[in-house]
Amino acid sequence: MSASEDPASAPQTEDHQRDTIDALKEALARIEAGDSPSSMDRAEEAAPVGSGSATAPAPGSPAEPPLSLGTEAPAEGNERDRARNLVLRKLTGSAKSRHQLAEALREKDFSQEVITSVLDRLEEVQLIDDAAFARMWIRTRHETRGLGRSALRRELKDRGIAEETAEEALEQLSDADEASAARELIAKKMRGVTVPPGQDAAARKEREKHTRRLVSMLARRGHSPGAAFQLVREALDEHTAGGAGV
Repeated sequence: MSASEDPASAPQTEDHQRDTIDALKEALARIEAGDSPSSMDRAEEAAPVGSGSATAPAPGSPAEPPLSLGTEAPAEGNERDRARNLVLRKLTGSAKSRHQLAEALREKDFSQEVITSVLDRLEEVQLIDDAAFARMWIRTRHETRGLGRSALRRELKDRGIAEETAEEALEQLSDADEASAARELIAKKMRGVTVPPGQDAAARKEREKHTRRLVSMLARRGHSPGAAFQLVREALDEHTAGGAGV
């Protein structure tokens, strides 16, 4: 799946992006001021989904340089500043996993030491949160693309999400949710399609052709073959009895 197909990865509107930047600025300002997590509720609510919510650093944590939200990397400044600004710009565009952000920094030839340091810091203040990212990704891809568990699991793995984190996020998806998504996909494919009734050779051949196509489509979307076959058979029975469908 390309990023352009995915609403979770699409660029935010100008107003939404401005709100996101303002929320990040507020959260970071509170972190630098040493405010308690309870005083940061408004910034957390406005923060981008999957990028995490900011919390105050743990007592005794070493002081950190201010986290800039400039739209361009500074002409001057150390490698850490430039890396941090790049990550923050990425997060204002859409939610990202730690792995995706690390890859973006490697593409810009930042050292591994700087990459680890910057990402550790942003993870510490919960501006990077792979668990939240995984939950958001599953909800979005399931609702907009009808994906089943195996496809979602593959996509999270491609984005560097740990297996345990992915499995915990997948728990929000029930068998009923997956079946409902599969039925919607089948219904879309069957609109305007005529399945001939009867048990003669021509009718059986046509039915088998539709069955293969629909089961293959569901398998590509991550639905298990056994469940897909059962749902397709039920849908074809209903479709045949009801005519050509909607």
